[in-house]
Amino acid sequence: MAKKQTNKEQTNDNRRQSRKEVLRDRKQAEQLRVIRIAAIIVGALILLVLGIALISEFFITPKRSVATVNGEEIVLSDWQNRVKFERAQRIITLEEQLANFNNDVGLVQQFSSQAIIELINENAEGLGEAVLDRMVEEEIIRQGAEERGLVPSDAEVDKRIGANFNYFGGDSPTPFPVPTEPVAPTPSLTPIPADGEGDVQQPEAPLAPVVEGPTSTPFPTATPVSQESFQQEYDDLLAQYSDLGVSEQTYRSVFGNALTTERLIDALAEEQDLPEEDMHASIFFLSYSDEEEANQALDEIEGSDFLTVWNTVRSRPPDPTQEEANAVTASEVLWRTRDTFAGGFNEEIAEATFTLPLDTPSELLVVTGAEGETEHIIILVSGREMRELAENELQNRKQQLLITYLNERSLEGVETNELWRSRVPTVPLLDPKFRQPPTPAPGDEIEDVGGVDAGGDPTP
Repeated sequence: MAKKQTNKEQTNDNRRQSRKEVLRDRKQAEQLRVIRIAAIIVGALILLVLGIALISEFFITPKRSVATVNGEEIVLSDWQNRVKFERAQRIITLEEQLANFNNDVGLVQQFSSQAIIELINENAEGLGEAVLDRMVEEEIIRQGAEERGLVPSDAEVDKRIGANFNYFGGDSPTPFPVPTEPVAPTPSLTPIPADGEGDVQQPEAPLAPVVEGPTSTPFPTATPVSQESFQQEYDDLLAQYSDLGVSEQTYRSVFGNALTTERLIDALAEEQDLPEEDMHASIFFLSYSDEEEANQALDEIEGSDFLTVWNTVRSRPPDPTQEEANAVTASEVLWRTRDTFAGGFNEEIAEATFTLPLDTPSELLVVTGAEGETEHIIILVSGREMRELAENELQNRKQQLLITYLNERSLEGVETNELWRSRVPTVPLLDPKFRQPPTPAPGDEIEDVGGVDAGGDPTP
């Protein structure tokens, strides 16, 4: 009887233990379920945050504005693509120079040091800012061109790109030169020696004989290439840019902007009736680095005349013993505008050139050079007349119109966002070979190798 009771008690204990295990297992299962749910929620939140970050980085941020010009936005992705283009363009140029210089890195560094400096990662922000400023100007220009109906079509951009490769659709790049009418040029007033004693005589006739034929030799024109040759060169260049992460669209946009700028410049010149001719002047001048010698020359001019002194200095043989500090120059400047005189000398000489009576020596005029050196100058104006502007000077004046136009419109309607400063591209990367010290030529000795002792160990 006692044995049966014991077995029954054991059975009840087992049942109670089984229920505890079941309850414990259920509790553990519930805890695991809660943990799994929490892990899933945390994982989902992490994925959500990562997804939002990726969407923001690759879809939202690239469309954010880095500058606004009269309501038109310049977005981050366009600016970054342009920076990459500028970097790629410099890298391609450096590689071409290296090939042309027989892999002499030293020569490339001499000729293109600025490009190399701009491509260094530490200077990336400077290049990025310059590109942004340029894109703001291009947007102002585009808006001005659009108001005037001057924005080029895709076909016109294609034509400009072709011309850059000397492809002109089978036509000659420029019309053949047309002979000019015979011209009677105004001669120089340089004195003419009369005898071996150094005396001078003035030209008797006011004009030189008429010269038949064109006034100048036409500049050579580019040799046009075939369509097949152009396409091959164009595809090769695009492949280079593609390897450096630049698209054809970005490349084309640069040509489109250049063409738009040219059209707006011409329109501004026409609207403001920019004259194509201006007063020009010619001068003789004497330049002395020593003020005392310059004053002596003034006394000699007063005792004789300017041209006699000028001719004496001009015909004087070079003196190898003459010191640099006492240099004397006699020269002539023919038919330049006031702007040219102001840029080549200074405003005082430009003023004297266009106000002094003809054939009248000036007082002593002083020109200070960029490094502080002083020249004492005496001028004599030999002629003034209205003439057509040289092409380069005409273009400079047109460019000044554009600068004024941009300055007026940059003061209002332009806002920039500092977002770009933390996102300046540093690719494509500059090849480290362009930053290596050039190999010294055979026979050159290096005096200081940076503190290396006889044992070859670097010293502090």
